[in-house]
Amino acid sequence: MTNATDLIFQIIILVMSIVIHEVSHGAMAYGLGDKTAKYNGRLTLNPIPHLDPFGSILLPFLLVITGSPYLIGWAKPVPYNPYNLRNQKWGPALVGFAGPLSNLLIAIFFGLFIRATNLGAFGFIPHPTLLALGNFAVNIALINISLAVFNLVPIPPLDGSKVLAAIVPYRWADALLRLESMGWIVLIVFIFFFSWIINPISTAIFRLITGI
Repeated sequence: MTNATDLIFQIIILVMSIVIHEVSHGAMAYGLGDKTAKYNGRLTLNPIPHLDPFGSILLPFLLVITGSPYLIGWAKPVPYNPYNLRNQKWGPALVGFAGPLSNLLIAIFFGLFIRATNLGAFGFIPHPTLLALGNFAVNIALINISLAVFNLVPIPPLDGSKVLAAIVPYRWADALLRLESMGWIVLIVFIFFFSWIINPISTAIFRLITGI
């Protein structure tokens, strides 16, 4: 029963973290002059408008039941019009980076909470409530770090490709963004190898933040 409860909590944490990620995209676009997300009802923490059947439900469920060492997913992309942004060069990159940044800030908040309260030293905490609180904080930090690192990979349509497109020369950026229609194929292959490539990075960031 405990394991089932833990899995449910992990999926809830993942879904809400994804929602915050997507709302952050929309909020950044809104701050830069584009109101598309607001007009489409996507500046809300209500998860229903954001859920993607595969990325928000099926994929996390499959990762959980197969015992995957990481938990990732995505929501429906928040719509925005890059031509409405005040900064045409860096605006799309800022909108793209806002999502992973929100996950990193969540991870840092709960990671510092774990470090400050010594919740990482579970063997020295006798009360079950504190143990549960520590486990909850660890899950939040780990999931959000994984989401941030995953989304910063520069593969279209992930956020990292938007950031990279603002840095590289225009002809490369144009070619990168044109790959977005085929990006899902590459992305599915990448997810298969995700733990081999990204999991060590996520673990290192987690240890740096929490001290565990």
